[in-house]
Amino acid sequence: MCNRNLRDLFALITYISRALSRTKIPAVLPSELLHRPGRMAYSGRMTNTSGTNDKPSAGDPIPPKCSVIEVHVGELKQLFNAIDPSPFRDKDLDPKAEEFIVGWAKDLPRDATLALVVDLDREAGLPDEAAVLRDSIHEFFSQRAQAYRRRLRELLRVGRTSLAIGLAALASAIAMGDFLAGLMKGSRIGEIVRESFTIGGWVSMWRPLEIFLYDWWPIRAEARLSDRLAAMPVRIRYLNAKEPDAWKGDWPAVSPRGERATGEAARWVDGWGHPH
Repeated sequence: MCNRNLRDLFALITYISRALSRTKIPAVLPSELLHRPGRMAYSGRMTNTSGTNDKPSAGDPIPPKCSVIEVHVGELKQLFNAIDPSPFRDKDLDPKAEEFIVGWAKDLPRDATLALVVDLDREAGLPDEAAVLRDSIHEFFSQRAQAYRRRLRELLRVGRTSLAIGLAALASAIAMGDFLAGLMKGSRIGEIVRESFTIGGWVSMWRPLEIFLYDWWPIRAEARLSDRLAAMPVRIRYLNAKEPDAWKGDWPAVSPRGERATGEAARWVDGWGHPH
């Protein structure tokens, strides 16, 4: 009877873990922080129907009653990791920018519609730079969501293996305790030995229970949040605080490391008639 119950428990937890690993998780902006040249500044929360505050802007429309995350930078390349050698559209976000965006999104209600507005201290540059920025941010958070799902699948795989080992150890410990207690029948030492084996068997279940009770859901929550961030509209608001041609030294015209755009980016520049 005990073995049957253990088998049923193992089958139930295995079914739940596999269902979780297959689950598809479907997929704002305040302002007014002091900004110093060469540094990023981030604002707090706000609800905005346009996300522009009457400033020149470009990019996706901000839906009404949208929870907006606003980032204030001097140049777009400050948003990206300068040491990342990835292709044009696959740049990683700067760790501080990622930390801010993710941290603020976590403070918002889980059902809130998210959007991102970038306050930029220069005038508009390449015609599609807002679309390029949106695609880069969406790709980054999409990859982040996939990474968390891979981590969740690996954790659940380890959990299933640990569960099988734990159940085998528990059953063996109980059987061994009963056997030794039977050899020392009537002895108090026999009872102590049996209880010791039983406790040791349950200790072996610690890791799988930790995984299936506590470890999986924070990872799944991160994947869901990344899905939401990968689908949010992105808009640039131009503050015109720099010289007219400042965009020529900024991403996407140049890489975050200051290198001139190549490949797809260079073709865009040529196609628009702007000199390198």
